[in-house]
Amino acid sequence: MSAVVTPFPGGQPPQVGFDRTELQRILDLYGRMVAAGEWRDYAMDFSRDAAAFCAFRRAAERPQVRLEKRPALRSRQGMWTLFGESGQILKRGHELSGVLSPLERRLVKLVEE
Repeated sequence: MSAVVTPFPGGQPPQVGFDRTELQRILDLYGRMVAAGEWRDYAMDFSRDAAAFCAFRRAAERPQVRLEKRPALRSRQGMWTLFGESGQILKRGHELSGVLSPLERRLVKLVEE
């Protein structure tokens, strides 16, 4: 006897989220930025069309950066977009590591000899 699973009518549409490796990469960067004194808080938002990670300098202000994942744009300009504080697009691409590179560069500091 085989079981048939019937979806609940009128249920919530599936939402976009981050998989484990993506979230690990994002939270690793967040931890390093906190240690460097750049960020103090974060928020995540998951909707039917996009998942977003926002990082804040202080809790009561606009996010310093917003990372957005939109799978519908995968075949076009890439599903990853990095937005700046005033909403400008800083980087867009198909790979998470490439989109995070402007933030990674902020952590690199020249050490004097």
